[in-house]
Amino acid sequence: MEKTTTPEYDYESSPGIEPKPPCRHDSSNLLGAQLSVLYYFMFAFSLLGNGLVLIIIYRFERLTTVTNILLLNLVASSFIFMSSLPFVAIYMQMSEWIFSSAMCKIVFSAYYMGFYSSVFFLTLLTFDRHLAVVYSLTAAPVRNRSYAVISCAVVWLVSGLACIRPMLIINKFKYFDSKIYCEEYPSALTNIDVRKLRNAGFFIQLFVFLILPLAVIIYCYVRITITVISSKIATKFKTVRLIFIIVLLFFICWTPFNIIELLHGELRSCEAKQKLSYALQVTRNMAYFYFCISPMFYTFVGRKFQNYFRHLVVTRFPSLKKYISVAEISRNNTSTKVTGTELSDGKGSWSLLRHQTDNMRNQHGNV
Repeated sequence: MEKTTTPEYDYESSPGIEPKPPCRHDSSNLLGAQLSVLYYFMFAFSLLGNGLVLIIIYRFERLTTVTNILLLNLVASSFIFMSSLPFVAIYMQMSEWIFSSAMCKIVFSAYYMGFYSSVFFLTLLTFDRHLAVVYSLTAAPVRNRSYAVISCAVVWLVSGLACIRPMLIINKFKYFDSKIYCEEYPSALTNIDVRKLRNAGFFIQLFVFLILPLAVIIYCYVRITITVISSKIATKFKTVRLIFIIVLLFFICWTPFNIIELLHGELRSCEAKQKLSYALQVTRNMAYFYFCISPMFYTFVGRKFQNYFRHLVVTRFPSLKKYISVAEISRNNTSTKVTGTELSDGKGSWSLLRHQTDNMRNQHGNV
């Protein structure tokens, strides 16, 4: 991660790398320090919102369904990522790391682990939604608890392996201005080609955490859109509009930050880095906000979870019952296939999966 107080480092102990003078980012650092106030609000909002998601899943849903397992892991990754933001905000506002060396490693381990795993869990949720809608019958035997648990384990494993590279070169150190930093400082590494290590990080983030997730998400939502349009659901255009909004938000919040961060890391000109630092500060906050709201966004687009939320409100505040309409809840009838992603209209309880299943059953019954 490119920090707002990043100097060019002294690589004297790294063979083949010449020392560079520091590149000052005072103006963009000031902007970053001002924007970092938002991190506290993101942290608090994430605790409340994601905590509400956990309460709803625990009270009204079965914890063994595929979608709920994926959502729980997405919430966990969001919590891990957001736990680092207050420390990062303090660091940016003070322009100095005031915590211990161990906290330097712990905070940015949480940052990268939550950051990487959130991207993968969002992609995995999209892929699972694609299976549930496009292959509603054939994918049903595959979409079981074992499939969900193994998928989540793979995501955590890959995210953990991706964290090794930044953790090797992130250290607490004192620089020429006597300030203490917690950033990439690989000069302490021996027998390691630092240049290759940094290049590996560039390609990992470009292909694994940008191009691959975007390709999967675009493909899945295109297939979902085609399936919805070809169905007979009356609200298909409303559903397509919702899908478009989901994809658009992911592009707006996630893609610019990755592209600018990758460009910023590859630039050699100090002047070019200084100009790009302003865009980096803004797009970073956009990406962080998306990760903050993503579990809630993927949950409350479903009418079922909206009804659960209204049920919680009227249970806590009975006087509001005459103003809030709440449908009957049956925990035993909870869907195990499209929890939190129902595509229903405002009048009935039809979902795309149920519609396709009924059509298939009718066809088999007429043979």
